[in-house]
Amino acid sequence: MAGLIQDFPHNGIVTVNRVILKDGYTVDDLQERVAILCENVKTYHSETGFVGGFVCLNKGDVSNEGSTIGQAVESDLKGKEALIVTFWNTFDDHERSHRSDTFQPLFESVLELCENGNEEIAYEMLWSGKAYDAEEARVAREAKEKYQAG
Repeated sequence: MAGLIQDFPHNGIVTVNRVILKDGYTVDDLQERVAILCENVKTYHSETGFVGGFVCLNKGDVSNEGSTIGQAVESDLKGKEALIVTFWNTFDDHERSHRSDTFQPLFESVLELCENGNEEIAYEMLWSGKAYDAEEARVAREAKEKYQAG
């Protein structure tokens, strides 16, 4: 995966969980429960298909440069919506992890926080990459200027 998640296969599986916190729960509640769940996955599934993951929180900003659905300035789900993104060798590896006895109680604990229930979507990786370092960017710009049509 070009350095974003080391050793991620080019045709690996990415799963995305969208969590919207129920009223009465905080981001700290979410972080604690997800940290325990993620530690479990790393401990018990690193050798059976788990490659890595991350959790990110909606910070509220809406890009008016990158959005075509209006000119909102702040998301209504600021501080209330999170994405849990995991990387797996195969979808079957992912599914087996969810069936494990150690995983299910921790998963249920996270689901207690979710106003939206849970729908975990699996995606096949098509492309990924990291930014060029300064020298790579310079060489790429020079090549573009030299060979770009038009």
